[in-house]
Order: sequence, then structure tokens, then C-alpha cells
Amino acid sequence: MRFTPSANLTHLKASETVAISNEAKRRKAAGEDVLDLGVGEPDFDTPKLVAEAGVAAIQAGKTRYPPNVGIPELRRAMAATLSSWSKGRPVDPERVMVSSGSKQSLFNACFTLFGPGDEVLIPSPAWVSYPQIVHLCRATPVMVPGDPEWGLKVSVADLEKFRTPATRGMILCSPCNPTGAVYTLAELRAITEWAGQHGIWLISDEIYRRISYGAGPAPSVFDLDDDVLDRTVVIAGASKAYAMTGWRIGAAYAPPEVVKAMAALQTHTTTGANHPAMWAAATAFSSAEVEADVVAMVSAFRRRRDYLVARFTAQLPGVEFVEPHGAFYLFFRVDGIAPDTGLTGTRFCERLMLEEGVALVPGGAFGDDRWVRLSYSVSDSELEAACDRIERFVAKLMAEHPASA
Repeated sequence: MRFTPSANLTHLKASETVAISNEAKRRKAAGEDVLDLGVGEPDFDTPKLVAEAGVAAIQAGKTRYPPNVGIPELRRAMAATLSSWSKGRPVDPERVMVSSGSKQSLFNACFTLFGPGDEVLIPSPAWVSYPQIVHLCRATPVMVPGDPEWGLKVSVADLEKFRTPATRGMILCSPCNPTGAVYTLAELRAITEWAGQHGIWLISDEIYRRISYGAGPAPSVFDLDDDVLDRTVVIAGASKAYAMTGWRIGAAYAPPEVVKAMAALQTHTTTGANHPAMWAAATAFSSAEVEADVVAMVSAFRRRRDYLVARFTAQLPGVEFVEPHGAFYLFFRVDGIAPDTGLTGTRFCERLMLEEGVALVPGGAFGDDRWVRLSYSVSDSELEAACDRIERFVAKLMAEHPASA
């Protein structure tokens, strides 16, 4: 029988970031000298205490079906941590729902809040899965271009240009994947007030919140007034800050009625998150020793960020980039390297892989193919070697097209 995809998959595309990571791994396995700066996960091992807690949970027989919304111990630990990150603001653990990674938390939220006829605003460039998830909900993603002069962030004026009577929600990511930009508290307040005035649900993806280069975690909707949280779903999880990408533990903080609806949905998908992994994550969110590990990882990311910013500024002065204030990405623009040649991020990345063995992600995956994303979640030595190769490649491009340089 011939396979014909259902209408559910009309707009679906495979994740470009996953595809590039798989290609880099394939080339490495074939013996090629490849530096993979495309993958969006920490290069650190899961903290030892967390891993041991997962093993202990298995040995203690915590391998049966877990509570659908997450074990109470993890929900309480997550709530306490979110509270501590926002100067002691009360965070109700009953409003925390655990899922199999923050991607499922996002899917649960979108599938619960949006449907046919709804429009969802997404600041662009944006993580590859946001528009795909909205499409799977039979809603329409509306990409809102960010301002290059403002770190590719969007303002209320930008959002208002794209708002229609069908606008039901928006997805905001801060610190942002792919740019590393961070919205200030004043910017968040303005956006949430605008959303409230127009009855728009906000999904605030804060998975990178702890990886911030300011004073403490990045600003959050948890730092705003109570009424904001009554029309917001906050996405959190263990993957990024705790180096637990493979454990697949994410969470959503939402109003009680939304949690109830998402929990009902999850009973028909995954039932619940991985049971032993939840016990490991409970340790991650509650241990002072693990917090020290997180501080060390964030310090390493900051050092690499500083190295990249200094090196691009000194060695690639004509290459525009967004200075990252969070996450672990550098987003830089390539169409100006040889401006008369029509150079795109896709072509830049293809040639860089073939000629220099460096894997990056073209900005087209995030909605703007003038740019390229570099992940600095690699060792210092790999980062230095990759910069050597990128600089050599850019010099080659400029030599090929001297009139454009």
C-alpha cells in the first residue's frame, strides 16, 4: 500500500538542528575531522549526585507508572527553585506539571490553548519547533521579525503590527534560542501588559533562564505581577542548566484549569514522564551540591561567550553578531561577507562543513537565512580550533570575491 501522509503533517518538517547533529555524528563515525558546533546541549556530564539519584530510584523499584502530572517531590523541588530564582516569590507546586522534556510541555500547552482558526505570534528568528508545534495544533504560526538593532528582539509595536482578531497567543523565548538575547524585565512587563489588554495567552519558554550572564537568572514572568501568571504558561525543565538533555524532564507552570487540561491530554500520549528520571531531577532541583555544579557550568559558558565575542570583534570585524546575554549560542550574519554573491546561511554552512569540517546551523532553520547559529557548548580547545577554521573560511570567501569584500 502506498503511504500518504495525513493532513496533520501538511506543514511538518524534520528538525534541521537534529539533522545537522546527526550528519556531524555520521561524519565523525566515518573518521572525518569534524567539530560539531551545531548541537544545542551542554557538553558537560550530568552532575554525579543527580545520576546517582537516578540509579538509586531504579534500584528502589521506582519503575512503575508515575503520577501523570509528576511525582510530588519533583513538583515541590521545581516550585522551590523557581521561587528562589525570583527572590522568594511563592510558586505553587500544584501548578507545576512534568512532561517528557520541555518540548512535550510546549506541545501540551499549545495543543490545549490553540486550534483551527487561531493565530500564534512567534518572534523570529525562533527555535525550529515553535512553528511546527503550532501547525500540529491546526493553528497558524505568525512570525514576527526581530529588530537587528535590538538584538533581534521584538517590541510591543512589532507585535501589534501582526496582531489580528484571530491572534490567540504568542510564544516568547528568553534567553533566546538561537540568538542568546535576553529580554529585560521592563521589556517583559510591556509585552505581558499588551498581551493582557488583547486577551492573548503567553507561552514563556524559560528553559535557558539559569544560563544567564547578568546578576543571577534571567528576568522572568515570575518577577511580574500575579495576574500575569493567570494568562501565562511558563516552560522550564532540567535539560539545559543541569546537563540532563537525555533524561527528558520538562515542566509547565500554568493556571490550574490549564494544568488539568494538559494532564488529561498527557494521559493519552506519554501517560507521564520517565519515573526514575523524575527522582534524579528532584535531586537536581533541590541539592546545594548540584547548584554548585550549575554555577561552574554557567561560569564556563560565560568564559566561552567572552572568548567568542572578543575574537569575532577582533578577527572578524565586518561580521555582525548578536551579543549573547544568555543561553550558549552566538548568532552571526553572513550575507555581508561577500554581499554581491547572494551568500546565504545555508550555503555558508554547507561549504564550511565540506571545506573546514565545522558544523553550524543555518539561520534559515530559525526563519532568517542571512544568519548562522554557533553553539559554544563545546570544550575550550574545540571552540578555539573551530574559530581558527571559521576565520580561515571567511578569509577564503573574501579572497574569492574581492570586489564584494
